Amino acid sequence: MPDHLRSFFMSSIARSFDIASPESKWAHRWRRALIRLLPAVALFVLAGCESESMVKNTSHTFRTVVIDAGHGGHDMGTHSRWGGTEKMAALDTALRIAPKLRAAGFNTVLTRDSDFFVPLGGRTRISNGQDNAIFVSVHFNEGPNRAAHGVETYYRSKYAREIADRIQGTVTSLPSIASRGVKTANFFVLRHNEYPAVLVEGGFFSNPAEGSRCAKPAYHEALASAIAAAIIAQRGPLQPVQTTSPTIAATTSTPALAPATGPAPIPATR
Repeated sequence: MPDHLRSFFMSSIARSFDIASPESKWAHRWRRALIRLLPAVALFVLAGCESESMVKNTSHTFRTVVIDAGHGGHDMGTHSRWGGTEKMAALDTALRIAPKLRAAGFNTVLTRDSDFFVPLGGRTRISNGQDNAIFVSVHFNEGPNRAAHGVETYYRSKYAREIADRIQGTVTSLPSIASRGVKTANFFVLRHNEYPAVLVEGGFFSNPAEGSRCAKPAYHEALASAIAAAIIAQRGPLQPVQTTSPTIAATTSTPALAPATGPAPIPATR
């Protein structure tokens, strides 16, 4: 690739990935990957510009919320001796968000309701198959610096920015929760969504104090309440919908978190 194009694409990629903090769990991984895969990533960025126009602006009209618990099954996500596994913390939080939204009249769709793996493409297909929806993915963070802490929310489409801002502000209004800000990213589940999509990193498992808190059901409940409150405030509470929700792995209550069998393992990131 010519030097002037290489420089242009590196600049564009840096802005697109918005890797502002070296403590973020993906920052050091993206740097290495971008250096190795520059030509492919350049094409990826150009293709990403086209996909933005595919996003439907349902940020003020949505009736369905797709709730995505990150990782699952063989894919544990981050983990630590004081925080347990990200996949289970994300699942417990997602299961607590759903009934709060249903009580406000929203349809909810869970990409998984127990400990099994769903490929990234499967998660976006579930979302894109809905009518008038938004997508919220729940994760927890890690970083090489154990002092790193706080919550951050990612978005990609301009239509998702307001939702990301609202969720970040509501979650970080909880006691002792630091804000790491709202950021853009090209995560698969954001890039391939046809609806406004956000990804919430609920705290750092790699921080001993915060990781311990992130493992507790009481924190999952507080985080779920804040996320649900932000979503309800974004759209306004609806009258309960009389039709059956077109859910994947729908739940009526928060069940015990037991292992389950799911689709064949496929390596995943976000």
